Amino acid sequence: MSSKAPDFLVHDERDVVGVVVVEGIAAGDNLSGWIMDCDKTVSLTVNDPIPLGHKFALQDIGNGDSVIKYGENIGHAVTDIPQGDHVHVHNVKTSKW
Repeated sequence: MSSKAPDFLVHDERDVVGVVVVEGIAAGDNLSGWIMDCDKTVSLTVNDPIPLGHKFALQDIGNGDSVIKYGENIGHAVTDIPQGDHVHVHNVKTSKW
């Protein structure tokens, strides 16, 4: 991990979303992130403003694809979600219903 604090965290290398851990993320910002389970750093540009604690897509996620966070399926996409887009209740639903 670099000496600069990360802008986002990824818990498991299999995750398809990152979680923003700083405030003030704007569309077009290039963020640095830390993949915790393998101690790797990554960078990615976001397409939307992302609030603190919210997720964004690390890769393109297709309509119906599983959304993986913490290495677990937390739901499925209800529309295509391009890499860098905000991932929240408007485009992900639980797989239980």
